[in-house]
Amino acid sequence: MMWGRIIPLVVSGVLLTGAVVGPVQAQDRLAQLEERLERLERILENQALMEMLNRMEGMDQDLRDLRGESDALRHELETVKTRQRDLYLDVDQRLERLERAGPGRQAGEPPSEQPALVDPQAAGDDRQAYQDAFNLLREGRHRRSIEAFQGFLENHPDSLLAANAQYWLAEAFYVTRDFEQALKEFSRVLDEHPGSNKEADARLKKGFTHYELGQWDAAREQLTQVRDEHPGTTVARLAEQRLARLAERSD
Repeated sequence: MMWGRIIPLVVSGVLLTGAVVGPVQAQDRLAQLEERLERLERILENQALMEMLNRMEGMDQDLRDLRGESDALRHELETVKTRQRDLYLDVDQRLERLERAGPGRQAGEPPSEQPALVDPQAAGDDRQAYQDAFNLLREGRHRRSIEAFQGFLENHPDSLLAANAQYWLAEAFYVTRDFEQALKEFSRVLDEHPGSNKEADARLKKGFTHYELGQWDAAREQLTQVRDEHPGTTVARLAEQRLARLAERSD
């Protein structure tokens, strides 16, 4: 420490001074200087210690803040993963049911209630175009399926498969999380194809889309309508499940 170099110089000065003022006075002054130096050292050491403690406390607070942010981000990531998984599972399950059901059944409903998914009177060209677009969606090639369904609707606007194509176009936007566009496309199913076999499904997914957009009142309205108008069906059960989530949010 620098005081180790300063003290000998001070002592030498005091000794030289002692030759003038006398040995007793010199010793007294030396003792006073040593005492003052000790107090000064203690003050400096305490200040350095306080500064160190303050820095450590600041670092601890920064660490706690970082941990809090990390926990929040981890929770948000898990929430997004869960919602994404739910989206894919929902679409995958519905596609799987459609594939098993075949052309004579609608996904999710008892066999006795099935309208045809692909109308046998549909022309060969539009039926093949529809099937090609549907296969792209089933394979997870969502962007390509969007283009294919859009092309189908542009080329075959009056096809008996138009309502189905419009619905699966909306589903493709939904599963890629383009919820704003999905909402528009599901609404078109209801507006342009009232009474079609995809009406209940489209209203259900419109409610789901409002939910994903945080539009709670609109979601509740659509889902309640599905539940009340289609009792005992799969769409009603799915609507009830999502309504339960909305109720949890309001508690």
